Amino acid sequence: MSDEIDIDIDDLKRRMEGALSSLRTEFSSLRTGRASGSMLDPIQVESYGQMTPINQVGTVNVPEPRMVTINVWDKSMVNKVEKAIRESGLGINPQLNGTIIMLPIPELNEERRRELSKVAAGYAENARVAIRNIRRDGMDQLKKAKAAGMSEDENKIWSDEVQELTDTFTGQVDKALEAKQEEIMQV
Repeated sequence: MSDEIDIDIDDLKRRMEGALSSLRTEFSSLRTGRASGSMLDPIQVESYGQMTPINQVGTVNVPEPRMVTINVWDKSMVNKVEKAIRESGLGINPQLNGTIIMLPIPELNEERRRELSKVAAGYAENARVAIRNIRRDGMDQLKKAKAAGMSEDENKIWSDEVQELTDTFTGQVDKALEAKQEEIMQV
């Protein structure tokens, strides 16, 4: 294929992998009835004038399958961390024990499981949209290359490759969603 063509399949692939990685991070923050330290990742606490992730103000542990503990390093931060967890929308009621905040993970009821399943589907759709936007960028590069003199056959080969990459990554999003929904619905 010609040297003057400016199609960077590796860049498109890297960006699509980034969208998939972002989806997995969002999935890990969804509560499934089992304790996971990553469920606290999206929660920020105001610490010394700026917003800070919880894992940077204390040690997050999972001592039991249904319990997460946070050992807050600075005693003055305990109430702020507790408040941030209460207001996060996780549906968890923190319990204080000195500088340790215990988060008992309650069983999910059927309605909440369905709700979380829909949230997961929304995250997956956002990832698919991101992947399709990356595909569109690749197709725009191909249009420019065609206008610059790329042959019809070469353009077809490249566009097929971009579409194949898109199909591969949307398939991976679908598999990740299916696995996450199965995990959520598991009692």
